[in-house]
Amino acid sequence: MTAIFLRRIMILIFAALPVFAQQPTTTNPASAPSSPSAPPVLPAPTALPMVDSANTRAQLQEVLNSLPPQVGKTLKLDPTLWSNQAYLANYPALASFIGAHPEVPHSPAYYLEDVWIPSDPAPTTSGFRMWNQLLETISIFGGFVFFGGILMWLIRTIVDHRRWNRLTRTQAEVHNKLLDRFASNEDLLKYVSTPAGQRFLESAPIQLDPGPRSLASPAGRVLWSVQVGIVLAAAGIGFNIISWSAVDKDVAQPLAAMGILGIAIGMGFIVAAAASFVLSRRLGLWQAPAMGSQASD
Repeated sequence: MTAIFLRRIMILIFAALPVFAQQPTTTNPASAPSSPSAPPVLPAPTALPMVDSANTRAQLQEVLNSLPPQVGKTLKLDPTLWSNQAYLANYPALASFIGAHPEVPHSPAYYLEDVWIPSDPAPTTSGFRMWNQLLETISIFGGFVFFGGILMWLIRTIVDHRRWNRLTRTQAEVHNKLLDRFASNEDLLKYVSTPAGQRFLESAPIQLDPGPRSLASPAGRVLWSVQVGIVLAAAGIGFNIISWSAVDKDVAQPLAAMGILGIAIGMGFIVAAAASFVLSRRLGLWQAPAMGSQASD
């Protein structure tokens, strides 16, 4: 009985030995020697190539100009076609350009800025914007000058009206005082029959409208036309000279147009002055300038 019991114990011991042998031996972290930790190795920075985006956009525009016009519009409407190899296979030049410039599909709005589609605003250039701002400034200045002229005309009209009322009232008072001096109707009739009395009855307040201008001396208008014509022609020549040195075509063309217009208007003023001088001489309206007084004997 005892031998059987001991034999069972021995069997259990031999059966448990492989289990204990498979358990890993754990070491105490405190007792293990601490080794200095090595610094982490950082990856070397990758040098990115410098890309001139403006130059790349100009090159892309040249490639698109060699293709049908709808290609650029289609790419702008559907940016997913940049990575569609089946679509790009129809245009080898565009496919090779995209392969050489992989940054283009990431910013299609920038690189296709020069491609206009109906949903985009009207295309403008720097020269067009400059002239637009200049015309807006001239329009605003002209508006101020126009309304300022109207205001000055109203002020002048009001002042002339007040002056006319004052003169009318003064003249009426003078008439009343003068009539009060006559004792009888006979004296008044005698005074009215005289030249002084007739001028008194026919007198009226000062007129606001000075009437038509006199054409007896057109020399002032002829000289004014010549001066304006010379100034406009000189300004036109200056605009043409500036247009020749302008680099931007959008700036040079309006300058040349303004120069030609200024020269034409200036020559028109000069020709009109010459025609006025000839007609005035033939009609006898031209008066020679007054000479200095002769020395007394």
